[in-house]
Amino acid sequence: MPASEATVETGHPGRYLTQLCQHASKMGRSRLHRPRSHAGGGEPPEIRHAEWSAADGTVTLNWGQWTMHAAPGTLTLRAEAGTGENLRRIQDLVTARLEKIGRRDHLAVNWQPAETPGDAGLLPGDSARSPARPLHGQLARQSPPTAASGTVNANLT
Repeated sequence: MPASEATVETGHPGRYLTQLCQHASKMGRSRLHRPRSHAGGGEPPEIRHAEWSAADGTVTLNWGQWTMHAAPGTLTLRAEAGTGENLRRIQDLVTARLEKIGRRDHLAVNWQPAETPGDAGLLPGDSARSPARPLHGQLARQSPPTAASGTVNANLT
């Protein structure tokens, strides 16, 4: 599965994580909102699920998903999709939104190809597969939401 990661340096990683997730959550619930076209004029994505805590967030679309992790001074993003085209669409969507909400902080998002879980920890010449490393946000998905977190499930069919 194609995947990419970006590390964004910011003094407010948790704030941006929350803003991205809240925005996706609102777009997933609103039947009246008709978003502009995304990723080069194509159809906007269907937001299927958005979930977050102070440190981790996950947004699932019909194109794939992105996860976020806020740590002191950095917001780490990971995008995954079934195809390279959908991965690019998710990257463009997240980049545009994050750069817009972070314009005062001059945020820059630079995506790099990510290790796939099967490649994690392998050295050249290794033949054994290492266990898949967990993605950011898995702990948040496994625990029930608290007062400081938000969750939305949306099916826009």
